[in-house]
Formats: sequence, structure tokens, C-alpha cells
Amino acid sequence: MSFTKLSIIIPAYNEEKTIHFILDKVRDLELINGIQKEVIIVNDCSKDDTEAAVKSYMEKNPELNAVYYKHEKNKGKGAALHTGIEKATGEYLIIQDADLEYDPQEFNHLLKPVFYANADVVYGSRFMGHNPHRILFFWHSIGNKFLTTLSNMFTNLNLTDMETCYKLFRSDIIKNIKLREKRFGFEPEVTAKVSRIKGIRIYEVGISYYGRTYEDGKKITAKDGFRAIYCILKYGLFKAK
Repeated sequence: MSFTKLSIIIPAYNEEKTIHFILDKVRDLELINGIQKEVIIVNDCSKDDTEAAVKSYMEKNPELNAVYYKHEKNKGKGAALHTGIEKATGEYLIIQDADLEYDPQEFNHLLKPVFYANADVVYGSRFMGHNPHRILFFWHSIGNKFLTTLSNMFTNLNLTDMETCYKLFRSDIIKNIKLREKRFGFEPEVTAKVSRIKGIRIYEVGISYYGRTYEDGKKITAKDGFRAIYCILKYGLFKAK
């Protein structure tokens, strides 16, 4: 298929202090094969001044080609992604968190399977390759690997990092999937549902990871891990629609 534009979806919640850093990286990124960028920022009703920070940045950097949306009440990361997916106009779209844990320079690594192997979906794995990884929480890494293994059991995929932020989708495919999870259940739900598409071409590439502590603003908790297990069973084992 012809591929000329990548939609970059950035869900944001209380990221006033850091969002300009990630927008700088996205602005300065040059994609392979002349691909153009569309940046979609979705503010999930932040309590800080994320909105002012984004609007100021957009005004000073019109070349970013960014659009801004705001939820009038907090709905969760998954809901912000639903909004971004709906608004995306690129042939492919990718998810980028508003913090500094993932490096947009690695978008080009995720794009290579699209051009070389006609990939429909590409996951960026924090557990593959030789890229730098910040050493943080032992139990988080065990939890991530457990959730990935459990998900793989019901999807029959061999992913190494189901919970990764970096997921690249062919837009027409992801737009035709009914997504229901409004918070961190998005990851196991979308993985289960894309795995059931006949003939889907899913790839995985190694990425780096610059993790944040809770003091830095990390938001995921043990509660989200239990919700992920529920979603794996709901959408993987029981194949809920």
C-alpha cells in the first residue's frame, strides 16, 4: 500500500513539565522514505497546565503539524488513544507517551518492517536487542513478562513485550476494531483483537527504555496489573468483542 504519512498519537495527563521535551524530539525527527508526520495530542483532562504548555508549543512551532484535543473529564489513557485513533489521517499510526521513557528516534526502527515485509502491526520490545534500558523495578519487569506470557497463551503470539507503549498499526485495521478499554487495559485488549485478524502480519523490534520512577511521574500501579490480567482473560481466553 502507498504510505505517505504517519500519525503520532500522544496521550497526555499532567505532563506540563516534560511534554515540550518529547515534542522537541518528535519535531526534530526525520522519518525514513520521506514519510510525513501528523501529531495528535490528546489531553485527558490534566489537573496541571498541560493545555497551556501544549498550546504555547504549537504556536511557537507551527512546523510540527500538530492538532490538539482535550477530554472535559478524565477518562484514562485508553480513552485518549481511542480519540487519537479516531482522528488519525495517516496510513499508519503509532503511540507515543508524553513522558521521556521512549525515544521517538526509534520510530524508524518500527517502520522498517512496514517497508521490508509489509507489516500491519509492529511492537517495540523493551526486552529485545542491545539498546539501553534504565534499571529500575524488579517486580515491574517480572510483572510485564508474566502478563506478556499469559497474553501469548491465549493469542498464540510469541511477543516479548505486550505492555510496550510503542505499537505501530496500519490505520485502517485499528480503526475497524471496536476498542472498549479506557485505561491501561488497552494493551491486552488491542493485542488480543489484532491477533484474531486472519492473515495479520505482526512484527516486533527491539527498542531502548528510559524508565521513570514514581517521583518522576510514573502512573501505572499494581491495580492496573490486575486489570490487565482481567482483560487478558476477557479478550484472550473468552474472546470478548
